[in-house]
Amino acid sequence: MKRAFFIAGTDTGVGKTHSACALLHATRQRGLSAVGMKPIAAGIEADGRNEDVVQLLAASSIQPAVALMNPYLYDPPIAPHIAAQEAGRPIEIAQIQQAFAQLQGMADVVWVEGVGGFRAPLDDDHDAADLAVALALPVVLVVGMRLGCLSHALLTAEAIERRGLILAGWIANRIDPAMARFEANLATLQSRLNAPLLGVTPHGLNPEVAAAALDLSRLADFGSGPAYA
Repeated sequence: MKRAFFIAGTDTGVGKTHSACALLHATRQRGLSAVGMKPIAAGIEADGRNEDVVQLLAASSIQPAVALMNPYLYDPPIAPHIAAQEAGRPIEIAQIQQAFAQLQGMADVVWVEGVGGFRAPLDDDHDAADLAVALALPVVLVVGMRLGCLSHALLTAEAIERRGLILAGWIANRIDPAMARFEANLATLQSRLNAPLLGVTPHGLNPEVAAAALDLSRLADFGSGPAYA
């Protein structure tokens, strides 16, 4: 059965791409085909590619056209709405929906990585949350475990709920391995987030190894039963 999830972050730099790649590997390890999607990316390397998109391609079961995985790529690594404005190429959610629909026909599971934090602006009227709503996907939240993450995580979960979306699960990504009182902070989030913890991804592991820390069975009927969207 076809599945798809939207990967949101509590902020930029919390490890969405790392987590997305780990989720892709975890999906494949369950015998399902999986493909990553990064609808919007900002930042082009010297070789003309975006590093996040390259990583998602490498972790996917298939190698679709890059234009499907990443319909919008902008040169400077800045906020997407500013990059789009400077490039004179506005972000059209309908185009992303069309690319997503094609990817769904190619794999059992599509993992769609958002851009920046959950409310990152896309233009004067829309933000990344609107993209998740348009795709009608349950959300997996990546929490970058560092000082300040509690408020960021709870505010993001509240925003997800306000948009009428399902918070299907969350990942605790140890971006600060020296975080004080890590276990206490983790316990606080477990008691306050109304969604299952899929796993704690350790610092410094490659995504294929980090996949072992994720338990996709905590996502309701993952890989079987009625599909989302």
